Amino acid sequence: MVGLGIACCLMLSLGPAHGAEIVVATYEGVINPVAAEYLHDALAFAQSSGAHALILKLDTPGGLDTSMRLMIKDMTASTTPVIVYVAPSGGRAASAGVFLTMAAHVAAMAPGTNIGAAHPVAMGGGEMDGTMKEKVENDAVAYIKSLADQHGRNVSWAEEAVRKSVSVTEQEAIKLKIIDIVAENMPALVRQLNCRKVSLPNGSITLATDAATLHDFPMGTRLEWLKILSDPNIAYLLMSIGTIGIMAELYSPGAILPGIIGAISLILAFYSLQSLPVNYAGALLIILGAVFLLLEVSVVSYGLLALGGVAAMTLGGLLLIKSDAPYLQVSLSFLLPTVLTAGGVIGAMAWMAVKSGRSKPVTGAEGMIGSIGIAKTDLNPRGQITVHGEIWDAISQHPIRQGETAEVVSVEGLTVIVTPPHQ
Repeated sequence: MVGLGIACCLMLSLGPAHGAEIVVATYEGVINPVAAEYLHDALAFAQSSGAHALILKLDTPGGLDTSMRLMIKDMTASTTPVIVYVAPSGGRAASAGVFLTMAAHVAAMAPGTNIGAAHPVAMGGGEMDGTMKEKVENDAVAYIKSLADQHGRNVSWAEEAVRKSVSVTEQEAIKLKIIDIVAENMPALVRQLNCRKVSLPNGSITLATDAATLHDFPMGTRLEWLKILSDPNIAYLLMSIGTIGIMAELYSPGAILPGIIGAISLILAFYSLQSLPVNYAGALLIILGAVFLLLEVSVVSYGLLALGGVAAMTLGGLLLIKSDAPYLQVSLSFLLPTVLTAGGVIGAMAWMAVKSGRSKPVTGAEGMIGSIGIAKTDLNPRGQITVHGEIWDAISQHPIRQGETAEVVSVEGLTVIVTPPHQ
């Protein structure tokens, strides 16, 4: 019987595996709508190209429950085997990543990785009261137990991963029957997949991978940009720039560039925020802070508006994301430099505005005062002088002869009041 099994495996390997292809999709980061779309596209490509299997190389701290469930639905309905491979060394499958690993037809991990900590709080939901927390936790437990049981994995550990946030290494995971394979690299994984039986919606198949080739499926430029935009730090930055740009355009109509940059930034910020659990009080505080900072330029507040703006933008950044998960929070190391930079720029603008208000006018009637002109005619007291190449009617309380210099002391309409220099 053993000989027959080996022979069968060899025949299968030499058949379908000849020229067969395995698609490799690599995702690192938070599970969000971008991750769901990427897996959907990778599965569609694998199925349309007739690939023998799809390997999802995964390294994630967790993410959104809605996106995770969309990914699991695609994996469950797939007629192409899906292998989740937690890699590289140092990577992890935490929170939503645990569910994805449990849902895989074959679950594998690289040395130096870990899996666990799947408590629903870390799956993106903010503060909940006791009753709601229990409901969400029970729902998550039922879901992960169903996935573990469906693929013959450790159901009791799966429950503990949700209820107690337990986490284990790859060696512990293989002993506890949480995963199926520990492989140090992709070629080793492909070798161990050979002759492994998996159950699909259209029946069971035996993987034949000994002669298969690997085909990388890149995320693509569009999804890469959307992934960057889904970062809470980028969302905060875009919202700050957008608000300041729009308000600057409203205060200085016709500047155009601040309005263009502000409008584009706000639209991108709205996309970014729709993929995150947003606290709208935080968003309003960011907008209010930007308004305060811009008001500092035109309102004499002795720095109070600037301080209020910096405080509001800082609080807004801290409250922007309604989740306890660290990877969904705006980083303090990013938040503080951003706020201080915005405050510094607005402060510099306010200082230049004050300095400009105190400086001597250089244009218009006020700019004429103190100028030295040449008498075109005798002034006794009326006559004409030339100032800056222009002829002006002039009045002088002291006689000034033609050709002599005269200093402008005031302007009354189209007439200048002059006096001999040093008079």
